[in-house]
Amino acid sequence: MQKCRNVIFMGPTGIGKTGLATAFLTHAIDRGYNGRFVAFAELVEQLYQSVADHTEAKVIKALAATDCLLIDELGYVEVEPVQVGLFFTLMSRRHKKKTTLITSNLGFSQWSSFLKNDHLTAALIDRLTENSHVINMKNCISLRPKLDPVS
Repeated sequence: MQKCRNVIFMGPTGIGKTGLATAFLTHAIDRGYNGRFVAFAELVEQLYQSVADHTEAKVIKALAATDCLLIDELGYVEVEPVQVGLFFTLMSRRHKKKTTLITSNLGFSQWSSFLKNDHLTAALIDRLTENSHVINMKNCISLRPKLDPVS
């Protein structure tokens, strides 16, 4: 937290990415930092709505000021160009100033599939990984019990 490093958890569904990131966020809050948990879909929707009511600067400023921001499930939804731009702006404002935690089922090579902008995706990944711990959990086994197909 003091070094404003990001942590990116990547891997398949059910292996505990959100649990680990939430534990980190909770620990930061217990240490006196302020924090927020937000699903990526909810975040980009909030950013999109802020354009409609002309509060995008206020919304980005508030999110950028959060000591520890956990963005869960990055990549589950495709986003509109305006949302991509606002998300990039938010991440740029947080860059090396605040800690961001991200969980994603997708590897970096797949991020342009939902962000739909190769140049912006490359710039975003560059900023995020410059000051990050990337935890690749692709070989972890799901914590969720397998359902018996006969049941």
